[in-house]
Amino acid sequence: MGSNIYQLGIYLFEGYYWLIIIAIFGSWFPQFRSSKLGEWIYKLVDPYLSFFRRFIPPLGPIDFSPIIALFALKYLGGFALEGLRQSLNVIGI
Repeated sequence: MGSNIYQLGIYLFEGYYWLIIIAIFGSWFPQFRSSKLGEWIYKLVDPYLSFFRRFIPPLGPIDFSPIIALFALKYLGGFALEGLRQSLNVIGI
């Protein structure tokens, strides 16, 4: 059961990572944001990306905050998943 919980965590972090990637590429197409899929994706990723946009403003038309957000997600996600794995090992699941 513990490996299932750990695997679910991996899937959630990877899925969110890919949603951010889709949002980045979708920003190149204005009609994507107004589509149902685009609205759904942006509702999920905008709160996370807006945190980084507060500290890293766009430089003209280029926004580097999603790149930093992806690195942070990979880095912090790795820590969180490793903590989850170790916790599951300690409690014996």
